[in-house]
Amino acid sequence: MTKGKEIGEAVTPWDPADYLTDQDDCVLFLEACVEEGDPSVIIAALGAVARARGIATLAEQTGMSRQGLYKALREDGNPSFAAVLKIIRALGMRLHIEAA
Repeated sequence: MTKGKEIGEAVTPWDPADYLTDQDDCVLFLEACVEEGDPSVIIAALGAVARARGIATLAEQTGMSRQGLYKALREDGNPSFAAVLKIIRALGMRLHIEAA
């Protein structure tokens, strides 16, 4: 018999925001998600970084409301490109494009 969770035991959802402890971690995480090429993965990753850094602080820096940030950066969110750029800049990052 293997040790582990029994059927019916609650499993705590994993949140990458709990592990993004510094700027380098955040940058590497976002870069890896951008490499995936799926917009929903990128937005979800940006949301995780935003939660790790503090939504209230980010809202203040971007001029967006906390609710607006949560809505834009949730799994099914659809933020404007301008909002994404504003969030990236407020996180102390910049968008970089290079040849594939």
